Amino acid sequence: MAEQGKTSRIRATGRRRRRPGKGRRTVTVAAWSAAGLVLVGGCGVGYAYFALNGNIDAVDINAQLRDDDRPQNVDNGSLDILVLGSDSRSGANGEYGRDEGAARSDTAMILHVYEGHKKASVVSVPRDTIIERPDCTDKTGARVPGQRKAMFNTAYEVGGPACAVKTVETMSGIRMDHYIEVDFTGFKKLIDQLGGVRITTTKAINDNSSHLDLAAGTHTLTGEQALGLVRTRKGVGDGSDLGRIQLQQAFMKAFIEQAKSVGVFTSPTKLWDLANTATKAIRPDSELDSVKELADFAGGLKQLGADDVHMITLPVQYDPADLNRVVPLQAQSQQVWTALKADRPIPASATRDTAKGHADGVVK
Repeated sequence: MAEQGKTSRIRATGRRRRRPGKGRRTVTVAAWSAAGLVLVGGCGVGYAYFALNGNIDAVDINAQLRDDDRPQNVDNGSLDILVLGSDSRSGANGEYGRDEGAARSDTAMILHVYEGHKKASVVSVPRDTIIERPDCTDKTGARVPGQRKAMFNTAYEVGGPACAVKTVETMSGIRMDHYIEVDFTGFKKLIDQLGGVRITTTKAINDNSSHLDLAAGTHTLTGEQALGLVRTRKGVGDGSDLGRIQLQQAFMKAFIEQAKSVGVFTSPTKLWDLANTATKAIRPDSELDSVKELADFAGGLKQLGADDVHMITLPVQYDPADLNRVVPLQAQSQQVWTALKADRPIPASATRDTAKGHADGVVK
């Protein structure tokens, strides 16, 4: 089965994209957690490859998805990646609460890297978005019936990564080239290995639920504090999931800049520690199941800086039947998907007059 996954991958077999030239609310930074791995490709040490490969726990999504039941791959040189953070309480994550049932995807973003890999767009999908979940097949091969009005994060809960990918592809009509998942413990360790992330809060944040207590001002957040920031909900703004997404996106930009500034070229120890932590922090698809593949992938992202990444939240409005839920604005959401499918910038009109929550300006 593993060999089958290697041949089909997440990309369409008939039209492969051209390769360009040389927490409880986990933040959506997993795509950049592989950034340090591009450096590992030049170390030439067999042991390093062997050890780091052993860290990687990949998921073979293609084995669970029918190729003829997915959007056709668009051969325009771009990349589309589903980045997911799950809320599992198993293992070391248990300190964040009791595991009550299956894990859910409490943070999700669709990362579109434009042709040339010098610009990118990120679409954050609120976990409480009401969508039509398609029929799925779980990792055991059992059929998971679809549901007309389901919360987005239940796709991962009932069918795992493959069902999350299929749900996103059904929503967007865009085929995902890659899948990357990150958990709490790995996220914290990665931030600590980077030496923390520097952010400025314009207002004090005090949230007992996420164990975060920050005065207004500039801080270099530890992994624990960073996790608290991206989990916080009731401590800022209107306490909504949409407001939390704003915090996550602001933190993500700071993370990108921090990852690019770490001096791993001059420190083999720093290089090893970062690569060792990153390979343990993420769970990629089977197309990224080796250090070499992760390094090649990260090499295609290393040109991206914070100013090169345009971040939006999926155009939604609050559900009149339940204000704790949101529903996609169909016309404006279609503007987003049409733009990304054509490898074009998302028009400003797509996010005009949409629900956004109230946490903007808290972190910069």
